[in-house]
Amino acid sequence: MGRAIPHSAASPAPAGLDFTYRMRLLCGDVAARLPEFRHVDLELVALRICQTRSGAMYGVHASLTPLRFQHGERTQTRRGRTWTIQSVRDADGREMLYLLSFYLPRFCNQPLAEKLATVMHELWHVSPSFDGDVRRLPGRCFAHGHSEESFHGEMRALANTWLSLSPPRELYAFLECDFQALRSRFRTVFGTKIPTPKLILVPGSRP
Repeated sequence: MGRAIPHSAASPAPAGLDFTYRMRLLCGDVAARLPEFRHVDLELVALRICQTRSGAMYGVHASLTPLRFQHGERTQTRRGRTWTIQSVRDADGREMLYLLSFYLPRFCNQPLAEKLATVMHELWHVSPSFDGDVRRLPGRCFAHGHSEESFHGEMRALANTWLSLSPPRELYAFLECDFQALRSRFRTVFGTKIPTPKLILVPGSRP
């Protein structure tokens, strides 16, 4: 059984700030301008917002969930059991390969530079093969390499490179506001909400 993305995810609403729509436009521009991300097809990446209990700075700001296993495999066998990942589909029935999540209000309460670095950070995790798996570096720390702080520094540099290419300011101007300022300006901040996909035991797999 799959998860369907609400149809409103595909178009902006007439009132308030559709956060996932605006982030999709921003991410699409990043992927178009920076060669490091040109393998990312936003048409096959679902975006959602997740609500945090508070606006505290500490905690997860964004995440990328792969919707395939290593090398893009649809199933994985663990201890004799074969599992698959619950599918996520858009309004047209297309199956998504990734789920990109932004945690509000926490994400919004970072400085602009950190918000943009966070976007780069999560998009960088998309496998260069764009097969639904994450990018894997050699060694045990395959996600970020030997130093996550060094990795995030590289993402800050990519964010600065993107800004140096003069993207339209309207793409990112809303990220100059913290969450309270967004609500004051737009009255309503909303976005697509998608339940987290579950691991599903493949029928016939040994219980």
